[in-house]
Amino acid sequence: MTMISIFISYINITTLSKLYFFLPLDNLRYCYFVPPQSSNRENYRPEGLRSKELRHSHGNLTCRGAPDNLHLDPNDHNNMTTHPAPATKKTVVVLGAGVIGLTTGLKIQATGRYQVEIIADILPTDPKNIKYTSQWAGAHYVSVSPKGTAQADIDHRTFLEFWELSKPGGEAEHCFLRLKQTEYYHSEGPPSDSLEGMPNLREVPTNDLFHRAKCGYEFDTVTIDVPQYLQYLSSHFLARGGRITRGHVQHIDQVLEAGVTQFRHPEDGHAPKNERPAPPHAVVVCTGLGARTLGGVEDRTVHPVRGQTVLVRAPWIRFGRTFEGKGGEWTYIIPRRSGDVIIGGTQAKDDWYPHPRPETTADILRRGLELCPELVPPEISAQRPGTTEDLLSIVIGEGCGLRPVRDGGPRIEAASPVPTLNGRRVPVVYNYGHGARGYISSIGSAEVALELLERELEHV
Repeated sequence: MTMISIFISYINITTLSKLYFFLPLDNLRYCYFVPPQSSNRENYRPEGLRSKELRHSHGNLTCRGAPDNLHLDPNDHNNMTTHPAPATKKTVVVLGAGVIGLTTGLKIQATGRYQVEIIADILPTDPKNIKYTSQWAGAHYVSVSPKGTAQADIDHRTFLEFWELSKPGGEAEHCFLRLKQTEYYHSEGPPSDSLEGMPNLREVPTNDLFHRAKCGYEFDTVTIDVPQYLQYLSSHFLARGGRITRGHVQHIDQVLEAGVTQFRHPEDGHAPKNERPAPPHAVVVCTGLGARTLGGVEDRTVHPVRGQTVLVRAPWIRFGRTFEGKGGEWTYIIPRRSGDVIIGGTQAKDDWYPHPRPETTADILRRGLELCPELVPPEISAQRPGTTEDLLSIVIGEGCGLRPVRDGGPRIEAASPVPTLNGRRVPVVYNYGHGARGYISSIGSAEVALELLERELEHV
């Protein structure tokens, strides 16, 4: 008899009374449960973690000593669900599970007033895919939005929450790295006043400038460990009672008419057998590049801007650097808390090629070394000047993503409620087209989307 034992430890955190953990397995896609509340959260310590043993045998799941509300489904390869929501809550469907969709879904679910259903083709735990841009991001917080604009306010909201999440001992500290960031420009000054208000902002002295730069600024910010942060968003969304379903939506009318029930199949254990199709109370479109082809949206102003990067292992790098050169040249060094470093990048409009190009990788390494000679392993740089060949020994991956850029900027707005066949008028809110700055605007844009959603629901 083949038997797999899984030990899952869990711990309460100060801001949530429930925390779900889920692990991808060969024949159990997601496993998660709700730990009991603690009367004294401060007494939880890593050395005192309690465990539950889950056993999977011949397609049946049993749980030793698990909480009564543990939900496990060995056949559920397409859904991450929690317990049914109270009937008084309004149902909101979010299309898209990238950083924008997850953040928007989490913000709405966290109010406690809605049951949010996220539906997407590709989920955060899937292998990397060119169709899922959020997995390929750097990412760091460096806003380029001019001060006083609505976009600058959205970005600033995001930074404030990132800064709080990344504080030492914080619940999401593992997702972030606080560091000194230096921005170099080939021009006499930055393109906007977007850096005003960043912590410890100062101008770089002329003698300390990158040799091809005419000015530079240093400040404190954060970088985001993208795989960790996407998992954090997913876990917290589920912990709040949200649901995530895999499904391919061809036209928005599919969801407006019947919600996400049509994408879950009771015979496979994916939904209660008595669950009937029903229109949601609202829909939020966070489909990124998919907004270009999604029926009922078909926004042709959305197009890809391809970016290619190289991932290296360089835990000695604990600072960020960017150089904006002439003709769209853009070189950046983005270290992650894990010790990995992203070197980039490129900006190729309407380039759909889904694989890294070797010649581009070589160019990125050349530019990265020029901007940051410290990338060379210390044992080599102590003996001689480094070369791009020296960087090859620390390369652990290459990647490319298609940034969902929208002409005129992101679309964050509400449309007139759409009448459904049963007479319900369903508001539709849009939040997509953030391009290279999805993480930078993720939290602020989600908050604006929530504000729009609640305003529309008041008038339906």
